[in-house]
Formats: sequence, C-alpha cells, structure tokens
Amino acid sequence: MGLTAQVLRNMPKAEDPNLIVGTETFDDAGVYRLNATTALVQTVDFFPPLVDDAYTFGRIAAANSLSDVYAMGGRPLTALNIVAFPDKDLPGEILAEILRGGAERVSAAGAIIVGGHSVRDAEIKYGLAVTGLVNPDAVVTNAGARPGDDLVLTKPIGSGTMTTAAKKGVIPEADLAEAIAVMTELNAGGAEAMCRVGVHAATDVTGFGLLGHAFEMAEGSGVTLQIEATAAPLMRDALRLAGEGVATRAWKSNAEHLGGQLDRGVTPEALLTVLCDAQTSGGLLISVPSERTPRLLEALRRQRTPCAAVIGRVLARQEAAIMLR
Repeated sequence: MGLTAQVLRNMPKAEDPNLIVGTETFDDAGVYRLNATTALVQTVDFFPPLVDDAYTFGRIAAANSLSDVYAMGGRPLTALNIVAFPDKDLPGEILAEILRGGAERVSAAGAIIVGGHSVRDAEIKYGLAVTGLVNPDAVVTNAGARPGDDLVLTKPIGSGTMTTAAKKGVIPEADLAEAIAVMTELNAGGAEAMCRVGVHAATDVTGFGLLGHAFEMAEGSGVTLQIEATAAPLMRDALRLAGEGVATRAWKSNAEHLGGQLDRGVTPEALLTVLCDAQTSGGLLISVPSERTPRLLEALRRQRTPCAAVIGRVLARQEAAIMLR
C-alpha cells in the first residue's frame, strides 16, 4: 500500500449518493454519477522518465495515465498535462517532445488534451489527469471477483525489470523494444473486450506489481486469488535479469506489504521478484465467470491485446489472500 493510500484510510469518507467508487477499495479511479446513464471516471498519474527518448517517455506516461479509465470500463474523454521540468537546465525541445508523445496517445484514445499545469523541478516528471465516461450500471471495479472466476491477464509482465536493466547499463536500450511496445499499448482493446463479454472485476497492473494489484482485488472482493506463477506471460529476458538481481526497488516493498497474505508455495525467488516488481502501463487483470472465459479470450485476440492468458482462478477466502501454485 502506498503512502497516499495509508493516509486516505484515516481521512473522513466522502458522503455523496452519487459517488459510485471512492477510496474505500483502492480502486483504479473514482467514479461519480451525473445522471442515470452517465458517470465521470477520474484519475491522475505521473512519474519520472523510464527511457531516454523524450517522445517515447511521453507516450508511455500518457498510456499509463489513460489505463485507469479503461480498467473501470470507461472511455477517456479529456486530459490535462501534469509537468515538472528543470527549464533552467534542459532545453524546451525536450519538453515539447514529451508533450508531443503524450498528445499522440491521448489522440489515439479518442480523447483531447484541454490544458494542464507545470512547475519547475530538478527532475522531469510527466503524466495526465484524465476524465472519462462510463454508464453507471456498467462500472467495473476491483471488488467484484467471485469464487469460480478465472483470472485473465492482457499484457506480459516485466517492464520494471527491463527498464531498470537498461538504466543500469546491463542491457542496451535497443533491447527495450518489447517493453516499450507493451507500455505504449493502450488498454482500450482489453476494456472493450471485457465490457462486451461481461466480467466481475478488473484492475490494471502498475506500481504495486501483479501480485500487489491482485492482492487489492482479493481484499476488495473478500476472496483468495490462486495464481499459477509459471502461467503469467513474461517479457523476454525478464526472468533471467531478475535472477541476476535486476529489479526496481519497489519489488521488495511490494512483497513486504503482502506479508503473510502471500502463500508463495515453491515459486523461485527470481520469478517472485518479477511478479512483485513494479510495472508501468501494464495490462488488465480480469476476473471473469469461467463459462465466459473462452469468449473473453477470443474477444481479446480479436482486439490484438499483447496477450490473453488465463493465469489463475478465484477461490473462497482462504488464510492467504494470494496463493501461488
């Protein structure tokens, strides 16, 4: 759990009959009902560069910010740029390329940028505040998983490991091609597929890693998620690099947060590292009724999502919230 989430737990809860999704379940975005057929989906995210190329960074950051709207079953509508930039130390052309990359992904999502805010900072940071639309009766949260559901993942895991390896000079940045393609891919296709088929719950996989976000789903739903560790699709070389000690600093804190709520079984340390490692613009983890799984997998393939993999199932609550097998 991040610091913000810990603080919010001690804050007074918002009381409004039109607030469909707030902070109670640490969902991906807030949802506020405007009328019987329309609700707003609102989210914000930003972070420092993961790659050297400014345009690519902008695309990654924007795709990551848009993802929370898709995870709720929504459609992005507008976005606001959020920028921190050392304008006294770096040329404005770098910022222009970051914003150009962000605008490209927002346009690809069918949304528009309507403004933003910037501050001077010693470190570059970029992201978006995004507003989307969703039918109040079609909101997908992370708190609806039910025993008997299958767990489906729409993007491979490993972006944190791969980008860390490039930053450390362990691999050339050219080897990030797969990770960049995955991180810049919008979750629009996955969202469209799950909404068409009908699912019980979903979340996108980002900073808390696959297991951290699975834990949030398990806690919000009051269930246990049993994950087949070796069934989770991984980016090429991610497992090897993790075995060599390459990972983001977040993987340990993510694992520590799970504590006794994780039954790791016989999962090797390197694989556990990748599954706990922070992801950027990761895929959707979807809890779907087992009888609908074939339809969902086919719909995801038609949408050409990076992967469409069954990685586990939902159980009635056990002693541990996450069980690896």
